Amino acid sequence: MIVCPNCKHENPQGATNCEACYTALPATRACPNCGASMQLDATFCGQCGHNLKSAESKLPIQLPPPAVAEIDPPPVAAANNVELPPTILTEPEADLWVVPSSPLVTPSNETSAPPPIEPAENIAPTVVPVEIEVASIDPPAPLLAIEQPPLSRQLLHLQTNTILEIPSDLQVIHVGKPNETIAPDIDVSKFPCAEVVSRIHASIQLEDNNYYIEDSGSANGTYINHNVLAKGNRHLLRDGDRIGLGKGDLVTLIFQSPTA
Repeated sequence: MIVCPNCKHENPQGATNCEACYTALPATRACPNCGASMQLDATFCGQCGHNLKSAESKLPIQLPPPAVAEIDPPPVAAANNVELPPTILTEPEADLWVVPSSPLVTPSNETSAPPPIEPAENIAPTVVPVEIEVASIDPPAPLLAIEQPPLSRQLLHLQTNTILEIPSDLQVIHVGKPNETIAPDIDVSKFPCAEVVSRIHASIQLEDNNYYIEDSGSANGTYINHNVLAKGNRHLLRDGDRIGLGKGDLVTLIFQSPTA
């Protein structure tokens, strides 16, 4: 059970919001020593007293792997522009090299300058207009919200194995016996031991496709899975929940789906 920090209501295991005041419930985890369920920020296990802080401090600290520096490869010289280191020649080797002399430039060897290029006449370019057709795109149609029909549920009278259908077209379903104030939508007066059931005993409410049950101030009380449902509190019904009308578990209804 998870106790609500706001209203102290005991909620079933696995609930995320309080069934009574809709307050967000604290997250839970399992004790590493005994496996009991406890709050995430607890320092000691309420079941075995295990010190959770000391257990967390003994866990090995995993360090991230050392970063490896990337080394850029040396630049490769272009094939057509390779710079070679200078070569130092000794005196004997220098004598082997013959440096050709530059040819003499004579007036006959001079090349004539190319004739000047006359500028062409200014010709205005011809601009041909091009028409581009743009296809019109219709905006997408707005999405319509699809309203889901309410889930079909039923009650099984355990003592007589009788199926009672829960009306899916009502927001509030009254459970009890015929009276002059509020006619019951689910009449249990024909069942054995119906004297323990009040005329206006309990109500089942449909909200957001979920069914909730609430005691209407009955004389003998309403029990969910053998636990008393306090007046003013309501319980979110789940398949298989056991609803006891009155004490002694004499009139028992099982909340289930039609396929159950």
